[in-house]
Amino acid sequence: MQKKNPVVHFEIPYADRDRMVAFYEKAFGWESQKLGPEMGNYVVMTTAEMDPETKFPKTPGQINGGFYQKTDDPISQYPSVVVAVDDIRESIQKVKAAGGTVRTQSGTEEPDDIPGVGLFVSVIDTEGNRISMLQPYPMMETRPQ
Repeated sequence: MQKKNPVVHFEIPYADRDRMVAFYEKAFGWESQKLGPEMGNYVVMTTAEMDPETKFPKTPGQINGGFYQKTDDPISQYPSVVVAVDDIRESIQKVKAAGGTVRTQSGTEEPDDIPGVGLFVSVIDTEGNRISMLQPYPMMETRPQ
C-alpha cells in the first residue's frame, strides 16, 4: 500500500493584506503573522491551538495556513492545499507519471526553497486544479504521530 501524504497547510490569495487580516481575525479569531518582502509579504495564519513544544496544532487533524499576494499569474488566483511529502523530487516524478504538471516561482521544476520551512512546488492536477507539495525541513521529525 502506498504511503498517504497528509494535507498540512492551506493557502489563500489576497488582494489587500490589511483588509484580509482584519477579516480573518474578526470573523474567526485567527492570529496572523505578517512577513516582509523577503518572504513575498506572506501572512502566516494560526487557526488552531498550538503545542508550544512541538510547534504543531494540539488537536490531530487541525492545520494552519497562509495567505499570499495575488498576481497576474492565473495560478495565484485560487486557494490551494499543501500536501507534505518525504522526497519532493520523487513526488514530482509521481505527479508527472500520474498526468499532472509542476510549477515553481522560478519557472523550472526545481523546488523553491522557503527559508526555515522546506522545499515547495505547485502542482496542476489532471482536472486543472492547483495543489502544492512541501518537503518540510527537519521540523517533521518532531511532529506527533
